[in-house]
Amino acid sequence: MEYTPISPFMRPISHVHLRVIERPESSVQGKPVNKWELLRELSKAQVAFEVSERDLTVLQGLLSFFPNDALGGNAEMVVFPSNKAICERLNGMPASTMRRHLARLVEAGLLMRRDSPNGKRYVRKTGEERVAFGFDLSPLYCRSEEIARAAEAVREAEERIRRLREIVSLMRRDLAALADFGEEIQPGFGFWDELRDTAALTARALRRKLSLADLAACRDELEALLDKARNLIDGPETEEMNTNDDRFERHYHNSNTDPIDLEPALEKGGAAAGAPDEDTEAPGAEVEEAETRSLPKIPLHLVIAACPSLKTFYQGDIRHWHQLFDAACHVRPAMGISASAWEEAQRFMGPEQASIVLAAILERFSDIRSPGGYLRALTSKAAAGEFSCGPMVMALMSRRTAA
Repeated sequence: MEYTPISPFMRPISHVHLRVIERPESSVQGKPVNKWELLRELSKAQVAFEVSERDLTVLQGLLSFFPNDALGGNAEMVVFPSNKAICERLNGMPASTMRRHLARLVEAGLLMRRDSPNGKRYVRKTGEERVAFGFDLSPLYCRSEEIARAAEAVREAEERIRRLREIVSLMRRDLAALADFGEEIQPGFGFWDELRDTAALTARALRRKLSLADLAACRDELEALLDKARNLIDGPETEEMNTNDDRFERHYHNSNTDPIDLEPALEKGGAAAGAPDEDTEAPGAEVEEAETRSLPKIPLHLVIAACPSLKTFYQGDIRHWHQLFDAACHVRPAMGISASAWEEAQRFMGPEQASIVLAAILERFSDIRSPGGYLRALTSKAAAGEFSCGPMVMALMSRRTAA
């Protein structure tokens, strides 16, 4: 039969506790860790440590009895409040409930009991020697790096889910737009109704909290339908669509004798020419939700032709707007554009137009002093209703034609 160590008061000692006890004393004298930051990290990673919100509330109460903000160093990490004091600190939590949550924290290896001979919690001083009996916080401190890694893994998983959710949302919009366009060129074809139904069902599913696996399955389904729809549309109508793109391009050239060259005043002047500093806030005007925005009027085919540099840094296909958005998200960190600037651009421009702007900035990256400040400046213009990405794309097209 497996031996289970017990304390003097017949309480089981977990193997996690044994590992902490067996560590040399120097192992708990490392770099101090802020106890409240450590608690926040543990709250983020609570599933990995199998503790509940109520367990963490009790831990927070115990941490409040520790006099210093930092755990570690040479500080003794034993707190010795009575059950009554703990319950009062927890706004009158029943003692039986409090003991149950304490037991869970001990079982999870985040606390360790230091039992006195009579079972009381107190500190005894003999000369300069000080011995405390109560709850030892050193297991929490010793696992601080493990807690930090688990919390970071949770954040990374949340970011993957957030980004995949955005991509699925854009794919749903692509699907609805292709269904409308397909109905115009091939009326009465039942496949367009299937696309609309799938788009509606996806919109309904996105109202729920979907797992990463559910979102991935949804993405794969939409991707297959989008490719099928695009292949149908790009069949006999390809030549006509390319002709329409050429007419679109000529229209811009004819109606803009002096095309805007990526807002040259902002390019050379950076933040001093009206672009807010990277840490400043963009205008706070309220805008409609992204789901109500229409897709850009400029054809995606023309955007890709005007911004070939994007394909240098992104190896995936870009046949749909959601794929352009994914490419923009992929290249954005390498351009030195902050996440907040990118989120504000999406908010005021919509994700598709923001992706076009980022691709255009990449195309002229060497000429722009501060890509992040430049994007914020264009975001300010978009918030005021004074910006369109069409002239930017056509300016890039004219440069390529002239070259």
